[in-house]
Amino acid sequence: MGITELITFLLIGIGLSFDSFAVSVSCGLMRQDMKFTQAVPIAGSLAFFQTLFPAIGWVIGHTLNNLISSVDHWIAFILLFLIGIKMIIEGLRADSSVNNFDPFRKRVIVGLSVATSIDALVVGFSFGFLDTPVLFPITIIGVVTFIASMLGMLFGKNIPAKRSRQAMVLGGIILIFIGVKILIEHLWF
Repeated sequence: MGITELITFLLIGIGLSFDSFAVSVSCGLMRQDMKFTQAVPIAGSLAFFQTLFPAIGWVIGHTLNNLISSVDHWIAFILLFLIGIKMIIEGLRADSSVNNFDPFRKRVIVGLSVATSIDALVVGFSFGFLDTPVLFPITIIGVVTFIASMLGMLFGKNIPAKRSRQAMVLGGIILIFIGVKILIEHLWF
């Protein structure tokens, strides 16, 4: 594994973790009395699902790889581009209201974890289409998500909602650039 692949996987992890970061900021805003021991299970759940979903996507994408190998780079580009655009649009939304929810309820945190991991499932499809070994990237995605989630809850008391939306826009831009990189590598190199 080269340094380019490591940087790519780190950027993918950072890009995917912005949804979890934004949710974590909301958790911190809603529960300003949150303790470290209460934050760990929330971050752990977010990281677990961010790790699980790309693995599931990889299995599906890897299975379909032989059927679409001539256009796999286009599929990866389109999927990452669409996820990036979705994140940018969500980050630019004027609606900054925070819903009342209790992040300590298991049903709530699992729902948030699944909702923030759908993008990771699609990235997993891309890994499978491109026949990328998946263990290292999903480990990086999980670790980055855990750290981002813990930081989000830590800073939730002090970071205005506008900053978390800006982070989501940045994550979308990162994913679009990674999609462009994949397309360029397969078309010209």
